[in-house]
Amino acid sequence: MKIPGTTNHLTAIVNAQIFDGENVIGNNKNVVLIEGKDIQAVTDKVPDGAVIIDARGTTLMPGLIDSHVHTDMNGLRDALKFGVTTELEMMGRWTQKQRKEIAERNDIADLRSPGMGVTPKGGHPTEYSSQNMLTRLFVRYFFPFVETPEQAVKFVNKEIYKGADYIKIFIEDGSCIGHPGLPVLSDDTVRAAVSTAHKYNKLAIVHATTADAARRAIDAGIDGLGHLFFDCLPTLDLINCISASGVFVIPTTVTLSTAFGNTAAVLAADKRVSSKLSKEWLDTLSRSMNVYPQGKLENAYATIRALRDAGVDILAGTDVSEPTPELGGLAHGASLHHELQMLVAAGLTTTEALRAATYTPARRFGLTDRGRVIPGALADLLMVDGNPLVNIMDTLSIRSVWHRGVKLEI
Repeated sequence: MKIPGTTNHLTAIVNAQIFDGENVIGNNKNVVLIEGKDIQAVTDKVPDGAVIIDARGTTLMPGLIDSHVHTDMNGLRDALKFGVTTELEMMGRWTQKQRKEIAERNDIADLRSPGMGVTPKGGHPTEYSSQNMLTRLFVRYFFPFVETPEQAVKFVNKEIYKGADYIKIFIEDGSCIGHPGLPVLSDDTVRAAVSTAHKYNKLAIVHATTADAARRAIDAGIDGLGHLFFDCLPTLDLINCISASGVFVIPTTVTLSTAFGNTAAVLAADKRVSSKLSKEWLDTLSRSMNVYPQGKLENAYATIRALRDAGVDILAGTDVSEPTPELGGLAHGASLHHELQMLVAAGLTTTEALRAATYTPARRFGLTDRGRVIPGALADLLMVDGNPLVNIMDTLSIRSVWHRGVKLEI
């Protein structure tokens, strides 16, 4: 992936259909002006001296936001190849130096992270520590555990001091992920973590894969569910409870699919994907986790529709992390396009699905400088051939990507 040098000239993208993050722009305003790292204007006129890019036959939209990942520098690089200009991590460890470097680079996606997640000793995700020695050492010596409300307050204070953008909390007994019997935080401890996050105006996002855990999270006052619960179909009361709370949901449908035993081999075979990923990642895409084979996608789809119909904000996220067999079916960047396809299969309109990866996460995470094609926003842009508002598969037909105004040659 070649990164041209940054220039300060005015660029005019003309003749594209423009999806601004909420809707298709009308009124013949089909000229997007980029100057430096920002969108200067969305207009119907091309200024004298502008460098013109004729985008006839394409759709221009905001750079995509993956609302649930676990990433590294290589993951951020792969994400950007697919027009994912921002990854929202749901647990990870970064130094301030690394965070500063990411914020200054245009050849990798931008990052937001909560730092480490709130979990008890032996709780999720430490069960993965048995997979290799490096992870065992990481967990043993660096994973901070929380057992009491007082420890939760101290933990959250520390993560925010270190620069956490939001707080991640785990309520996971392991019953749906192949590790039943995991210890779980008490309700008082969860509430202490949530209230401390809110004290600093930080979002509190909970990992929950069962309806009971989701209910406990809602009762604790959380802001978002990092997964869709999938152990049962929800009751109308639970749907209404989620709706009334104002909580958003990141279904990570692609992760549910691989947990149910489905691979993403078809995605891996798509030349628009295989041309951008390493063999290691393509092999990973072609596998599945298969930790909950009794799960049914039609039930997950029904839950997503019920949440959407109740007015709950749906955000597109993947839970992609590393290219290992145990975490099969996922890959940075590519899987977000797969998630959009699955959200449409679940019953969302194409417009709703595209909002779930652009304006909606930007709004819910307070990212006011992205997720829209409007004057003053970052020039994080994705141009695709075709019309994903008619055929969501067209999001993979990537012609160009801009990150902070720099056009990437992919």
